[in-house]
Amino acid sequence: MSSITVSRRHAIAGLAACASLAALARPLRAEEKTYSFGVLNQRSVPLIAQYWNPILAYLSRKAGVSLELKVGRTAPETTAMALRRELDFTYSNHLFRPDRLGLGYHVIAAPATEGIRGQVVVMADSRLRDLSGLRGQDVAFPSKESFAGFQLPMDALIKDSIEVKPVFAGNQEGAMGQLRAGRVAAAAVNSQLMAAFALREGLSYRVLWQSELFRDIPIMANDHVPPAMITAVQAALIAMGDDPEGMAVLSQVAEIWGINKPIPFIRASDADYESYRRFYAGMSPSLESPE
Repeated sequence: MSSITVSRRHAIAGLAACASLAALARPLRAEEKTYSFGVLNQRSVPLIAQYWNPILAYLSRKAGVSLELKVGRTAPETTAMALRRELDFTYSNHLFRPDRLGLGYHVIAAPATEGIRGQVVVMADSRLRDLSGLRGQDVAFPSKESFAGFQLPMDALIKDSIEVKPVFAGNQEGAMGQLRAGRVAAAAVNSQLMAAFALREGLSYRVLWQSELFRDIPIMANDHVPPAMITAVQAALIAMGDDPEGMAVLSQVAEIWGINKPIPFIRASDADYESYRRFYAGMSPSLESPE
């Protein structure tokens, strides 16, 4: 599986709104270890880089820990890197499955949002009014690894005995694009990303189904990273929202993604993600393996 390591200094080339962020990157000593920071593929790789590289440049300088963005071409590829323990830090909610809890990844922070839901959505003018209308229809999903965009909605479909024809789009916005283009009857999505995409693209949609609320995707650290480094990165993340410099970074990257306000980070731990573990305990057996 191939992966893409995205250099901080090239992340926002050509983006005038973020030009000032280049000053945040600090010079690195030749002997300094660089720690990988994986980010779940919900958007395209360029959009991931445009959002996360300025944040990582800020964290590297504030925490004194060199961080480098590392993503696969698809969400399954990025998750596979985590499963091989190749990622030191990762922004992901794919690691709460029972068979993955022993990999050594632990929650250190989370975005300060109300949380996320899995949703099944249609265009506003669709004649569909509930999930039963999707029987035999093409439905877009990001990938089988997606928690909000596949596992939650597919579990609901299976338990309601509704069989659909999955169309895997590679990432969340890919699934939304399939819906907008009229290639599928519905799309399974992360509620938060769907709202941001619709706002940015001027898209009107309707929700056929949604899950309960889950904590937003966390930032996790692997226990092979020295504790002092984990503590420094966690502290820098949490302090970012109280630092004018940090908020400037968050405001500028939010604008890139069409988010209507900057999203700081709060302290979080594994215990905050018990709802994920409860879901997996009751999940349909046919979804137990994402392969």
